[in-house]
Amino acid sequence: MAKQLPKTVTKQHLISLYRQAIMANVPIEDVDEKIRRAMLRSAATSKLSTQDDKQQLARLTKVPRFQKYSSQFVPVFSVLVGFFLIGSAVVPISQTLLFGEDAGSMAFLAPIPNDQVLIPQVITQANAQGEAVASAETETTDTSPEFKPTIVNSELDFTNLSNWFPNLNLTPSANEAQLEYSLDIPELDIANAKIKVGGSNLDHSLIQYPGTSLPGQPGSPVIFGHSVLRQFYNPSINNPRRYFSIFSKIMTLKTGDKIFVTYDNVKYTYIVKKREIVKPEDIYILEQAYDGKRLKLVTCYPEGTYLQRGVITAEIATGQ
Repeated sequence: MAKQLPKTVTKQHLISLYRQAIMANVPIEDVDEKIRRAMLRSAATSKLSTQDDKQQLARLTKVPRFQKYSSQFVPVFSVLVGFFLIGSAVVPISQTLLFGEDAGSMAFLAPIPNDQVLIPQVITQANAQGEAVASAETETTDTSPEFKPTIVNSELDFTNLSNWFPNLNLTPSANEAQLEYSLDIPELDIANAKIKVGGSNLDHSLIQYPGTSLPGQPGSPVIFGHSVLRQFYNPSINNPRRYFSIFSKIMTLKTGDKIFVTYDNVKYTYIVKKREIVKPEDIYILEQAYDGKRLKLVTCYPEGTYLQRGVITAEIATGQ
């Protein structure tokens, strides 16, 4: 009997119970039965209490399966997304700097001598007077003040064209102030892009540098546009911020691709001839050569940075 007793019942207590039973003339068998039932009830109560405690603990500590897996997946996913975003910005820029779009067909230009550069004031004068390039170059002799462009800080707002060339005058002449026309590049899904002559806000239109030739005329309109990383490229006419990324892919144009310019109700077709990379301070890209009818598109390069300038040069199609 003693072996079946729970450890909480002491031998002394059990002896005392039997003595009381003997003194009260209670049969020993009845005492045994009562003790056995009491022990069974105590064991059952203890078992139920233990199970209830476990169930409550399980309810408190149980984590929903979705929450359990998401707590493990979300941190890993966040890290992967972070690496992807960093890579999507760094890798294209690195590849462009190391390998270029197409090293075989892209020219990397160095600044030409100062005495061969047509500074903006001379360009405007030559364009207004209809003089040839040679006469314009004659005006830029060694006795003229040397033009020294300022290299802008990369933290500036480059949707403002005046920050590209701080020392240049972007104010159009009276005849140019109201001029607007459009540009289409089917290869890049650019349609009916607005071009304003003069001004500085590249977030609302493309901008032709004032004083450069108009479409269809000898010389070359020099058109500036903003660029961002290609994954944000959206030239759709329904995109209110299309001009923020509109020139992001112009350096992917290849020789022979077509650019259409509609000016004064006449649609001109230009054929891409070359791509060039120049330094930010190389203003000779504004130079006008009046022996042909050309078009120049300029943007920051690599796209999404302000390290260099990418220039597309196209010539007007034969017969126009």
